[in-house]
Amino acid sequence: MEITGIIEKVLPLESGVTKTGSDWQKQNFIITNNNGYNDTKQIFCFEIFGEEKVANFNKFNKVGNNVKVDFNISTNEWKDKYFTSLQAWKVFKSEQVPDISEKAANTQFEPSPPFIEQPSEDLPF
Repeated sequence: MEITGIIEKVLPLESGVTKTGSDWQKQNFIITNNNGYNDTKQIFCFEIFGEEKVANFNKFNKVGNNVKVDFNISTNEWKDKYFTSLQAWKVFKSEQVPDISEKAANTQFEPSPPFIEQPSEDLPF
């Protein structure tokens, strides 16, 4: 999946050690856009996992940048509780994020022609 928006906040870096003794890093960041119902603001919290990916994210992305994020949605269960995360796997600069209200104001809609069902001799199988 993908989404475009503005980086509103980069949360503090999280790190730790796995059960096997390996180090890990995770970076969460907040993206907002006005693509919600009636152009309302939507907020998304993405996570980037892995030392190299975190370093690249912090090197090339800053608060206020317009970005496009490619991500996966995953849900984990733990003791009958479910946790959903948005895992970003690619973040890159985007052209200016279009404002929905401007786009809607400049769009002229034409009514579609009425639907007329035609009898058919073809069987669907």
